[in-house]
Amino acid sequence: MTTGAFVFDAYGTLFDVHSAVARHAQEVGPSSARLSEIWRNKQLEYSWIRTMTGRYRDFWNLTEEALDFAFAAVPDANSGARAELLDAYMSLDCYAEVPQVLKLLKDSGAKCAILSNGSPDMLGSAVKSAGLEQLLDDQFSVDAVGRFKTVSETYAMVTESYGIEPGDVQFQSSNRWDVAGATAFGFVCNWINRTGQPDEYDDMRPARILKDLGGLIE
Repeated sequence: MTTGAFVFDAYGTLFDVHSAVARHAQEVGPSSARLSEIWRNKQLEYSWIRTMTGRYRDFWNLTEEALDFAFAAVPDANSGARAELLDAYMSLDCYAEVPQVLKLLKDSGAKCAILSNGSPDMLGSAVKSAGLEQLLDDQFSVDAVGRFKTVSETYAMVTESYGIEPGDVQFQSSNRWDVAGATAFGFVCNWINRTGQPDEYDDMRPARILKDLGGLIE
């Protein structure tokens, strides 16, 4: 554990993006899983389009817009649950192994930080609700540069803040596209492949593929 910093994507890596809908599945109805899938996919799609067109809007706005699209695409889902779902998204469940992994890394003397598309308010709320405040040194939000991952400026926030080289950073993400972008930037990347997805982006491979974050401390 001689790495200068362990940096984590937030959504899907530390926090379960589907836990918001799962909490209110009965209210949403039988199509709750489909709604959650579309919500997440559109949230990401909107971030890429906003960056490519130079029309930045923060991640919370995109989260709201993506949920509205999901309700329109799944008309049998109960849109009356909208407020509850958005509230739940501000306090997503963290994965079970997260607190222990962060504690052990911190105890080893490593810096631990989040680098996320999430807005500062979103990240602060999720970290606080999960009780992770004392386990993280920093929460880097792309809001500071007004563009979303995978543009290099987002990853450079870490190296510029810490005064280290990209190769001194171990970056963890459950999103393969994010791992590709961070690898291209020069981070040493661990793909947290929680759902057993096939690999892609052969020219931007992760250093390791792990089933969860526990692999960092094994």
